[in-house]
Amino acid sequence: MESYKQLLQKYWGYTSFRPVQEQIIASIAERKDTLGIMSTGGGKSITFQVPALAMDGVCLVISPLIALMNDQVDRLNRMEIKARALHSGLNYHELLTTLDNAIYGAYKFLYVSPERLASELFRAKLPHLPVSLLVVDESHCISQWGYDFRPSYLHIARLRDIFPEVPVLALTATATPEVIDDIQEKLRFRKKNLIQGAFTRKNLVYYVRPSESKIADLMRVLQSIRGSGIVYLRNRKKTREIAEYLQQQRFSADYYHAGLSYETRQHKQQLWTRNQTRIMVATNAFGMGIDKPDVRFVIHLDLPDSPEAYIQEAGRAGRDEKKAFAVLLVNNHDKAQAAKRLATSFPPIEEIKQIYALLGNYLNVPLGSGKGMSYDFQLNDFAQINKLNVAKAFSALQMLQKQGYFEVTDELNNPSRILFIINRDDLYKFQIKNNKFDGFIKLLLRSYTGLFSDYTRIDEEMLSKRANITRDMVYQYLVKLGQLKVISYIPGRKSPLIIYTEERLDAKDILIPYPYYTERKERFKKRMDAMLHYAFGTDECRNNAILKYFGHPPAEPCEACDVCKSRLHREISPEQLKAIEMKIIKTLEQNPVYLGELQLNLELREETLNDLLIRMIAEEKVYYLEDGRVALKS
Repeated sequence: MESYKQLLQKYWGYTSFRPVQEQIIASIAERKDTLGIMSTGGGKSITFQVPALAMDGVCLVISPLIALMNDQVDRLNRMEIKARALHSGLNYHELLTTLDNAIYGAYKFLYVSPERLASELFRAKLPHLPVSLLVVDESHCISQWGYDFRPSYLHIARLRDIFPEVPVLALTATATPEVIDDIQEKLRFRKKNLIQGAFTRKNLVYYVRPSESKIADLMRVLQSIRGSGIVYLRNRKKTREIAEYLQQQRFSADYYHAGLSYETRQHKQQLWTRNQTRIMVATNAFGMGIDKPDVRFVIHLDLPDSPEAYIQEAGRAGRDEKKAFAVLLVNNHDKAQAAKRLATSFPPIEEIKQIYALLGNYLNVPLGSGKGMSYDFQLNDFAQINKLNVAKAFSALQMLQKQGYFEVTDELNNPSRILFIINRDDLYKFQIKNNKFDGFIKLLLRSYTGLFSDYTRIDEEMLSKRANITRDMVYQYLVKLGQLKVISYIPGRKSPLIIYTEERLDAKDILIPYPYYTERKERFKKRMDAMLHYAFGTDECRNNAILKYFGHPPAEPCEACDVCKSRLHREISPEQLKAIEMKIIKTLEQNPVYLGELQLNLELREETLNDLLIRMIAEEKVYYLEDGRVALKS
């Protein structure tokens, strides 16, 4: 492992691997097919990026999340490791250039979205790629029993025929025993091989609080836990309302959802990542791919649809392995909403077919055409034009995607790209003959490298400032150079895509088998019921409830979650608690005291003291100072 550790230190600055990372890397080094299950924030990317750097050839990474692919590619390129991403946001010439460069060894990592695997161009070029390692990220997507099945993932198995000796590394954060077996079967593992890290993290405290007033309880939690965090909601409008309310209460807070522009979301995320904003109130559009280890809390005001989704989102807290909290606020309204979501998530089959027809009309796709084509798509606009409930329209599209009629991508952020399509000698001749373009071409060549070999990202705004001309003039120059066949110019765009994997059919020919529909509905209900059981159960350690759902043996009670604390408090009489409270007040009458000093003086368990202080804060007896000391409220 020494050579791998050297690579780890050279590129990532770490001197050692986490235990599960080392096990997975050792398995890959022995060329074994491997399924790695690691908790969110456990450093999954290192498990394939390090061994791939030590191998000859290109590492092929299949990932369904375009934003995450682009993020990882950008990080690798900043580390001077050559990487590219292939997804449906690229045009034919761009795909061809990237694949040809990959064949000739230009990249160490090639990220590919699953729908690209079925394209004719990719299938033609694939056998010529020098693939060293095949990585399947979010591998639960290959299982029909998983919570996020994607039919395009089934194409991955065909790669085994082309690269029979290449090891496969499948990665996911969550999988039930049924899904674990299904992943290995669908990916045609030569031998079952599961490597799994500790499923729950000792530093992450799970806490469920029954709440008659979620906003009031949210305030109490935010007052009792220091540091930055995320507050999750399902409703976009409410993210703004609650963030603004928190601001009025003098909390540093902002809001985030998928309906905001890309630039706005990026700006908000950067402020939060840099701790310039403490609290991000967001829908589940926030969090995927964030690189912030010091998140101290994740609070859910609405119930997620499944334990898988909850663990994924809650696991964004405490990645630095220091104490953090996952808090779920619940009341009886959540039970009613869960029943309502079951109906919304499974519209009647005839309604799904109708939405399929409306989609084709919205995108102007003629019957019998569209296969392999990509179309910009805005869900809210589609729903508004067709007077559809947004949640119901989304669910119908998801069902149609799971039946393989099309793919729906996450939002792209494709910056503008250019490639010179004439050689340097011909470019020189062009500049002599066309003097009005000479200065602009020289600006491009000064500003960017690699323009003759690969598509290069450009920034029209930056070019306009350097040339002291308007952004529109830069755009016109680029368009004209494209028309003159000097460059290939692809303007940037920011939009989700619909990719038809089959030609558009008449709605009456859409097949959604009723047994399949009812089975998926039952599985959704089963996951939702498991989430309700977690949220409203009071007799089992939260860690053990999670372990049981995912098929793990129970562990010792964590003694930190609300259930364990309740048990501990049952062991301490009300008289004892009152005496402890009086001691705290007497201690604080002298001066504010740090938590550790208070714990030492009272000889209390940290969890017991924390819980008592939360209650005393709620009763407005004590509060936290900005430096972290506990003070008596006057």
